[in-house]
Amino acid sequence: MTERISALHIDQYDLNMPYAWWKAGLADRRVQFDVYFRKHPFGSGFTVFAGLERIVHYLENLRFTEEDIAYLRNRPERYDEGFLDVLRGFRFRGNVDAMREGEIVFPEEPLLKIEGTVLEAALVEAAVLNIVNWHAPVATKAARMKEVAGDEPLIEMATRRMPEVDAAVWAARAAYIAGFDATSNTYADMRFGIPAKGTMGHMWIQSFDSELEAFRRFVEAFPEGAVLLVDTYDTLRSGVPNAITVAKEMEARGQRLLGIRLDSGDIAYLSIQARRMLDEAGLDYVKIFATNNLDEDVIASLKEQGAKVDVWGVGTMLAAVGASLGAVYKMKARWVNGRMQPVIKVSDNFEKTTVPGDLVVYRLYDRATGMARGDYIALAAEELPDEVELFHPVYTHKRKRVTGYEAQALLVPVFRDGERVYELPSLDAIRQYHRRQLSRFWPEYRRRLNPEEYPVSLSERLWTMRERMIAEQRAKFA
Repeated sequence: MTERISALHIDQYDLNMPYAWWKAGLADRRVQFDVYFRKHPFGSGFTVFAGLERIVHYLENLRFTEEDIAYLRNRPERYDEGFLDVLRGFRFRGNVDAMREGEIVFPEEPLLKIEGTVLEAALVEAAVLNIVNWHAPVATKAARMKEVAGDEPLIEMATRRMPEVDAAVWAARAAYIAGFDATSNTYADMRFGIPAKGTMGHMWIQSFDSELEAFRRFVEAFPEGAVLLVDTYDTLRSGVPNAITVAKEMEARGQRLLGIRLDSGDIAYLSIQARRMLDEAGLDYVKIFATNNLDEDVIASLKEQGAKVDVWGVGTMLAAVGASLGAVYKMKARWVNGRMQPVIKVSDNFEKTTVPGDLVVYRLYDRATGMARGDYIALAAEELPDEVELFHPVYTHKRKRVTGYEAQALLVPVFRDGERVYELPSLDAIRQYHRRQLSRFWPEYRRRLNPEEYPVSLSERLWTMRERMIAEQRAKFA
C-alpha cells in the first residue's frame, strides 16, 4: 500500500524555472544536487536520517495527471502546450544516491545526491525536502528519548497532536526506527507492522457512575492486557485503590492486570507511591505507565527523582518537534562538455557557502575498538589515503590524524536512470541497523546535554578546491 504524493506538491518557482529552461532549450541540461543540513536539531550531537522509503515511493510514482495539466493550463503563467505535454509524459529518469535509513548523520554531509536534468531536479525539490525535514527530526527526537529511557519501553502516542493525519502515520514509523517499541496509531500497525497499543481515556471512566464500575467493565472486555487510567478523580485515594481491587478480583479468576497509567500530577511522587501500594497488595507484576508531555528532559528528570515507571508514553513532544531539520537542496555540479563541473554558492554567512563537487562520505572506524573516529567528505574521484587528517572546516587548526581505520561509504546507489537498484529493507532491519550504528559512537557524542562535536572533515583536496572557487568568485567583484 503506497500513498501517492501529487506532482503539484511543489513550490511555484519549481515550475517556473523548468518552464524558463524549457523555453530556452535547456531543459535537458544535466545537474547534480545534494540534500544536506547545517545544524543538529534540539541541541543534539547527532541526527537520524529517515524518510528514504517515502522518497523512493514518491519518485517511482511521480506523474502529472490530466487534472494537474488542466489546472496548470489555467494558471496565470500561461504555460505553452508543448511544456504541458512534457509534464504529461514526465517520469523521473535520474540517479539517486542516499544514506541508509536509520543512519547517524551530521551537518554538511550529503543525505541524498540527486542527478538528472534541471527539469527533473527542480520538480522533486520541494517534496524531497518536505519528507526529510519532517522524518529526520522526529527520528532524532525519538532517538534522544530512547537514549534516556534505555531498556524501558517507549510508546509513540502523538497521533492526535500531529499537524495532519499523514504526518501521524509516518512519525510513528520514524519513532519506531529510532527505538520506540509501539504506537497508538492503528493504521501505522496495519501499514508498517508497528505494534499498536492502547489503554483507555478519561471518557470511559466518566461514562460510568463510579470509577470502580468503569474499571470492572473494562477488564471484562479486555481480560488480558488491560491498563487502567487512575488519575480521573484522585490518583492515590481512588484510582490506585480501585485498580488494586479490580486486580485482586482478576487474580481470583486466574487473570492478571497488565498495568495502570499516570497521566497528570507529580509523576515521580505518584509513581513511587503507586508502586508501594501495588507491591504491598502483592501486585508487583502490575506495570506503571506514564504519559503527560514527556520528552527526553522530563524522562531524565523523573528517573533522577527515582520515579517507578515501567513504560513511557510520548505524545505531544514528538508531534511538537518544532522547526524542521532545515535541510537544503543545493546544486553542487553540472555537466559541461561531457564532464562534471563543480559549482558553488558563496555567501557572507559561511555556513551558507556550499561544498562543491560530486561528493562521497566515508565513516572511519577504529579497527581495534570498532568505534567511529570521524566522517570524511571527499570528491568521488579521490582515493582514500592510508592516513587521514581530519580537520574542522572553520577552525582548521583543530586536527586529528586517523590511521588503522576501516572505512564505510555512507551513500548507496538507489536509482540509476530512473530505475530503482536498491532493495528497500524491512522496517525491523532499518531499526536494527540504526541501533548498531548508534552503538558505534562514544557516549560523549550521544549525550543529551552539551555533546562533544563529532569530527566531520573535508578532504584536503576538496577543501583546497572550495577555497579556490570562493576566491575566484570574490575576485570577480573586487
